[in-house]
Formats: sequence, structure tokens, C-alpha cells
Amino acid sequence: MDDILDTLEATIRARKGADPASSYVAKLFGKGRAKIAQKVGEEATEVVIAAVSETPEALTGEAADLLFHLLVLLADAGLSLEDVRAELRRREGLSGLAEKAARLA
Repeated sequence: MDDILDTLEATIRARKGADPASSYVAKLFGKGRAKIAQKVGEEATEVVIAAVSETPEALTGEAADLLFHLLVLLADAGLSLEDVRAELRRREGLSGLAEKAARLA
């Protein structure tokens, strides 16, 4: 069975060149990376709000929206879930504090 995020990522990539009049994904790509990034920021804010003041179902829905828009942003930047997985594997076993300090050094 395919992972739903992998399936979603493939769907997003397939719709990149679609007609913006018939595809929300194509419409996002057409607006450019700055607008896609702005949408990711909006969705992240909605996740925060849902986390502190709404139901678990609301948080789940907002988290799904955030993941969706993040996948669109990654695709626009030529990156994939596998790139993110590789970075997480690289960080595995590292102290979060040590990893952050290494990035800031």
C-alpha cells in the first residue's frame, strides 16, 4: 500500500502543468513560490490556532491543509518528501539542541 503523502505528492506533481481553471494545484503553481509560501504560512497559523483553541478534529483538518500546501511548496522548489526524509534521517540520533547549535554556528 502506498503512503498517502507519497500519493498526494505524485498527484501534486502531475497537476503542476494542468489548467489553472480546473486545478487548484495548477492555480497555486501559477501564482508563484512567494504566494505558495504565503499560503503555507497562513496554514501554519491556522494549525497553531486550532491547537490551542479548537477540537482535535479541527487540528487534524488544519494539519492536513498545512501538509498539502507544504508539498506544493516543496514541488515548486524542486524538492520532494524523500529530500525531507533524508534530512530527518541525517538528524536521527542527534540531540535537538546540538543539531540546532550546529546550524547556527
